[in-house]
Amino acid sequence: MPSPSKNAAHYGLAWLALILATLAGLAWWWQIGRPVDLPDAPSARIACVSYAPFRKPGETPYDIHFMMTPQRIDEDLRALSQRFDCVRTYSQGNGLAAVPSIAARYHMQVLMGIWLGGVPKQNEKEVEQAIATANANPKAIRGIIAGNEVLLRGDLSPRQLTAYIQRVRAAVPKEIPVTYADVWENWLRYPQMASVVDYITIHILPYWEDHPVAAIDAVHHVEDVYAHMQHVFPGKQLMIGETGWPSAGRLRRSAEPSLVDEALYLREFLRYAAGVNMPYNVIEAFDQPWKRAQEGTVGGYWGIFDSDAKPKFPMIGPVTEVARWWLGWLSGVACAFAFAVAGTWQRRWRGIRGWTALLLAGFAAGTSAAWQVRQMLFACDGWWQWLLSAACLAGALAIAIALARRIAAHLADHHDHSEPAQWWRFGALFALVLYDILLAFDGRYMDFPMGLFLLPCIAYGVFGLLTHERSMPSAEQRFMACVGPLLAIVPIVDEAGMSKVTWLWLGLNLAIAVPIWVAWRWHAARLQSQQA
Repeated sequence: MPSPSKNAAHYGLAWLALILATLAGLAWWWQIGRPVDLPDAPSARIACVSYAPFRKPGETPYDIHFMMTPQRIDEDLRALSQRFDCVRTYSQGNGLAAVPSIAARYHMQVLMGIWLGGVPKQNEKEVEQAIATANANPKAIRGIIAGNEVLLRGDLSPRQLTAYIQRVRAAVPKEIPVTYADVWENWLRYPQMASVVDYITIHILPYWEDHPVAAIDAVHHVEDVYAHMQHVFPGKQLMIGETGWPSAGRLRRSAEPSLVDEALYLREFLRYAAGVNMPYNVIEAFDQPWKRAQEGTVGGYWGIFDSDAKPKFPMIGPVTEVARWWLGWLSGVACAFAFAVAGTWQRRWRGIRGWTALLLAGFAAGTSAAWQVRQMLFACDGWWQWLLSAACLAGALAIAIALARRIAAHLADHHDHSEPAQWWRFGALFALVLYDILLAFDGRYMDFPMGLFLLPCIAYGVFGLLTHERSMPSAEQRFMACVGPLLAIVPIVDEAGMSKVTWLWLGLNLAIAVPIWVAWRWHAARLQSQQA
């Protein structure tokens, strides 16, 4: 059995963990509620913006039978005309062929997109419709973009893509330029495409780069790329066809999606673009919920306006990440009260230390749960995702309350020898390792549900400091306790050690695994002693 001095050290660490968890909850919610001073944009008006009207639940361009009504497009363009001179579309389907004629009513122009993919029949339909639309609305069309990131996806070869571009070029009025849009790296891979188009349209998205760039350095990256492309293609006009920043989603190295960073990037980019008189298009007008299924949470939050068509941030003055940040503290207070009430059930201990431990654990758990609810608001799409997420969060809170009662008893110097049911920890470990596997092998678009797993992992970590398990952990738990931290190292390597979230994720894996390692070693040593 451990010595008294070792017990005292472990008790001190347990108190330290509870205090730090509480302070972290206080500080995090306070920090994201502070207004952040940012440089002002030169103007609230923007040259051009990507427009897709699929901003309401259930609307998606993947449904080829879904038709956006002209009334909705008119409503959107009437509002956008107050801030934008031009909109970029990506296809002719779903009713978007009506955009040029409606845009003309509001003196807007259109970068009209033709969606090209791997299905020849659909490509033919897109090309024919685009030619007809261009010939019917020549004055409303600033340019035609025949294909978007087709080479990046590998849907067509350069030769096939060239044939489509030349066909469109020959069929529309000469005053309408025809181009192709792709990430800037692909123009370097296929430089022959430059001779096919009237001007080069490049996408520069610092968040999605192979080596992501933090928002504070992102515009400098855009400047460098644009200058490099001018050097590679001298005499050829360049346009930035997509650039922007997401307001929610997972961290990629030092590139963090947030409302403040989106406002920072867009304001600084507009200042840069105005200074060099560069043609550009910003992605995008509205948040697109349907993109979350394709690109994870981050895919749905590139809009300057939210999915309700409301501006997400001003173009001048400070920006606040979460206006109602105090709800996080309120959640902490509510959970602290709930933990204290739960602690009265079958209580066999007395003293202020036990109540203090319950209140600290409850406040920390409440702020963590609020963090997870905020993530659910961004990520959940459909009732089943809400139901599953809510059930997991309720289970995590139940484990945290059960362990907090036992932690309080130990810290009140009551020798509580009861242990939570083994299947509780088995369930938490299983869910954690399952998520570890997903993050390790296919985690590019996955969020880290920190608020969910903080609850059981930290609770089991603190509980492990205060007691030795009476029985050897099961072989399954020992296996998962070894595999989990190893898998958690993979995202750290993928992010080149630059993502603070990946390190915190590894810390959660260790918090729940280390007590299992200790119990495993202690029981193994005891068994060897008995055998000797």
